[in-house]
Amino acid sequence: MSYRQQLYPWCVVRCLPNMQNAIVARCRSRNEAEEHLKVLRRIMRDGEFAIAFDRPRPDPLA
Repeated sequence: MSYRQQLYPWCVVRCLPNMQNAIVARCRSRNEAEEHLKVLRRIMRDGEFAIAFDRPRPDPLA
C-alpha cells in the first residue's frame, strides 16, 4: 500500500457481479466516504455500493 493510499484509508466500493468489486473513491474520513456514497446512490440508483476501511498491511521487512 502506497503512502498516498495510507492517507486515504476509507474506500467507497462498487459491488459488481461474480463477487468482484471496484474501488470508486478513497477518503480520509468515514464521514467523507458516507457523503460520497450518498451522491453516488443519487446518481447511480441501480449501483450497489459499500464503505470499507482499507487497513495497511504490516511491512514484512520491518
